[in-house]
Amino acid sequence: MPQTLSVTTDAPVRTLLAGVVETPAGPLALVVSADGVVHAAGYGDLDALVARLAATDRTVDATGGVRRVTAEELPPSVTDAVGRYSAGDPTALDAVPVQQPGGPFSQAAWAAMRRIPAGETLTYTELAAMAGNAGAVRAAGSACARNLVAPFIPCHRVVRTDGSLGGYAYGLDVKRRLLAHERGEVLLG
Repeated sequence: MPQTLSVTTDAPVRTLLAGVVETPAGPLALVVSADGVVHAAGYGDLDALVARLAATDRTVDATGGVRRVTAEELPPSVTDAVGRYSAGDPTALDAVPVQQPGGPFSQAAWAAMRRIPAGETLTYTELAAMAGNAGAVRAAGSACARNLVAPFIPCHRVVRTDGSLGGYAYGLDVKRRLLAHERGEVLLG
């Protein structure tokens, strides 16, 4: 069952661990707490991910509070889930707890994204309705764009009204591969 997202408060975040796990889809950069809560993730450069987190979460900064570690030093609950997902279990990331800053609608949209079945897609319009405000289509798109914890919050499952893929922070090729992998069409890589 997907974990409930929580809004970051003014309370300081303990030291976060930042590392990279190799996957068939490419290197997955991760920023996680020692207890296995994912604060940022994505198929891109680790330093860029940490900077993006620092720019949006006032409890983290790029020079303090984040310690670089090897993949082996990351919490096994997270790396094991990534391994199972990569090996063909499209639901393996669903129960991994995540936390990212955002207002009530963004939190609702991120929770809704976690309810999209693996391999299926919703439009931005459908996502807005699922998040509780059918008229907030642009806000649904913004929630996808601001998502710091891809693929744990599967914004790759949200598409344009015409069914085309639209954008993805880590490139449309990665988005295509993730969807195909979840559908069992091809293995990642």
